[in-house]
Amino acid sequence: MRILILCESIDIDDSSATKGRVALIKNLKQCGYKLKVYHYTRKNIFLEDIECIAIKEQKANIYYILSKLQIFIRRIFKINISTYFEKQFGFSFSFFNDVNSIVNTLEKEADFNPDWVLTLSKAASFRTHKALLKLPKWHSKWLAYIHDPYPMHFYPRPYNWVAPGYYQQQEFFRAVSKKAAHSVFPSKLLMEWMGSYYPDFLERGIVIPHQITESLEIIKNTPDYFKKNKFTILHAGSLMKPRSPKGLIEGFQKFLENNIDAKANAQLLILGKKEYFENYLNAKKNELIQLYLSSGYVAFNEVQYIQNHASVNVILEAKSEISPFLPGKFPHCIKANKPILYLGPKQSETLRLLGKDYPFSSEIDDTDNIAKHIEQLYCNWKTKGESQYLNRPDLVTYLSKENLKHIIYQINKLKLSIKL
Repeated sequence: MRILILCESIDIDDSSATKGRVALIKNLKQCGYKLKVYHYTRKNIFLEDIECIAIKEQKANIYYILSKLQIFIRRIFKINISTYFEKQFGFSFSFFNDVNSIVNTLEKEADFNPDWVLTLSKAASFRTHKALLKLPKWHSKWLAYIHDPYPMHFYPRPYNWVAPGYYQQQEFFRAVSKKAAHSVFPSKLLMEWMGSYYPDFLERGIVIPHQITESLEIIKNTPDYFKKNKFTILHAGSLMKPRSPKGLIEGFQKFLENNIDAKANAQLLILGKKEYFENYLNAKKNELIQLYLSSGYVAFNEVQYIQNHASVNVILEAKSEISPFLPGKFPHCIKANKPILYLGPKQSETLRLLGKDYPFSSEIDDTDNIAKHIEQLYCNWKTKGESQYLNRPDLVTYLSKENLKHIIYQINKLKLSIKL
């Protein structure tokens, strides 16, 4: 089977979203499918044994000129005029130029003849989806991958972003829901969440979870800040504003106060960007010698190495009634086979998969409960028995390329039955 993939980026170091998209691409290749990947990374990047074509940005057009003019005015006169135009048109001039660059490249594709066309994006972009809307010849083969709620005002509280062109973006996604052969979601709850706004997503939606893939090459030297012989709690990933680490840190601090021996045997590592909490974290760092804060982004292979060797991996989400997201780090944590300390709402995709009776879950600000969970995890770690492992082969299977192949088989079966 042949799958043409249109991906916004395949540079795994540019975002956690791209890591997830590349993992999906690699597992599709492992399933034995013939792939051709067009990507808008703006640099030549290649994936092993996969044909990858970098789409070039077009510059001889009015959208490109206007986008650069906006940047010039903002830099020189400190005036942001883009908001006004986005309110009128729904998107930035650079967005329109990027979409047209993608469309013009794909219109020249004549040899591959795909069975499916898969669009992958990141953040709040969805440029690849906008491009496919302009290519109706592929709509009957279109798998539109939707990684997050869109537009941004469809995020659950406490997220409260409203884009200047929210109405046009809303209608854009209504068109995606109707034109794509199938929508693909990494999370069942996300499919249901988006389906409450666009019923077509429920009618033809499919869940393909984030994928477990082969590990990157192991790093040559263990970082100085990571002590393998200690009880290590790791939070990896950027701390967005609604995802406060205060409950985790103060729960860890309370755990240390209640377990004197742990002061010499425990460490809490927070790796990734954290500008929203910089002052708080730096103050806590002065109180807790057991707390390590990275200076910013940490390379993916280094993070993955520490995830695999830490005692506990933390998944931290926003204080909310629901979290429909499947965190990008979820498959990495499952593969690491270490207990997960889940801090987030009870109604979430993470807890749906871990199970409603999963023992190490808490609201993000329940300091006492977090401290108790850490204490139990510490006791399990000291015993060196099976309790120090996650041991969830069911989730390993769910996130595997074997399950991915089964899902694609079901999609093909459905396509064949429709033709008949």
